[in-house]
Amino acid sequence: MVVPKGYKACLICVMLAVGQQTVVLCAFNETEQVRAGLSTVPVRTYMSILLLKHRLNLTVEEYEKIFHSINGILFPGGGSDLKTSAFAKAAGIFYKLAIEAFDAGDYFPIWGTCMGHQELTFLTSGKDLLIRTNTENMALPLNLTDAAASSKMFQNLPPGVYKALSRDPLTGNFHHFSISLQDFLGNEKLKNFYSILSTNTDSKGVEFVSTMEGIRYPFYGVLWHPEVNRFMWKTDRSFPHSANAVQLSCSLADFFVNEARKNFHHFPNVEEERAALIYNDLPRYVPTSDYIQVYFF
Repeated sequence: MVVPKGYKACLICVMLAVGQQTVVLCAFNETEQVRAGLSTVPVRTYMSILLLKHRLNLTVEEYEKIFHSINGILFPGGGSDLKTSAFAKAAGIFYKLAIEAFDAGDYFPIWGTCMGHQELTFLTSGKDLLIRTNTENMALPLNLTDAAASSKMFQNLPPGVYKALSRDPLTGNFHHFSISLQDFLGNEKLKNFYSILSTNTDSKGVEFVSTMEGIRYPFYGVLWHPEVNRFMWKTDRSFPHSANAVQLSCSLADFFVNEARKNFHHFPNVEEERAALIYNDLPRYVPTSDYIQVYFF
């Protein structure tokens, strides 16, 4: 790959999973809302990007090869089983590899959105601690904890955006299950692994953990969807589109890309990278879809 002198190119791998079909995509910088189903795999991207696709149900050796070709991984939202799905299997492998790499001095970040956040809590605790919450299709401000202001995730947010984060409904929530604050704090593995940056309360008064980041490891989880603030436009959905909401989405994307720049994995050769590029496929405009642009595989 040829990149400008002084530019650190980042490959971020995004695992997609809905139902039984799952896909892995890799990107320069970050890919946005993603979905895999019987017919569609839409991807929203921005900044300078290259996308690569790989199917799941690979061998451990094949996952290890992918791991050493990318600079970070994003576990997205979806509806896969956290324990038994192909998504869960692959996530577990990457999670283990990321911990081993970090302990050996190889900085490898993980980001989990919605289901990805839930998967991280399962991988860390070894338990499914999720409870049903009434949190579908609502935009919420965050109840920031004392740890938020000095956190890696939030400390460099524009001051106006950080202030609005706890005042205005900047975060889109589309999940049916959460981990309660009580259950999180009651689990020693979770409590010692992650710092809680925010909580929220559902319509029935259940307080749950909505944002977390690793204390030692560069692992980040949000139960809300930063990407919808810029790329989702259905009028019957609670997608925040204010200036602060858009800036929040941009800032968090920049943050994770900068985290990935600390890693120096790369593909073994240009030919393998080019063969995997999503540019070999063409997206279609599908106005009836939530995602507008759709890749068919």
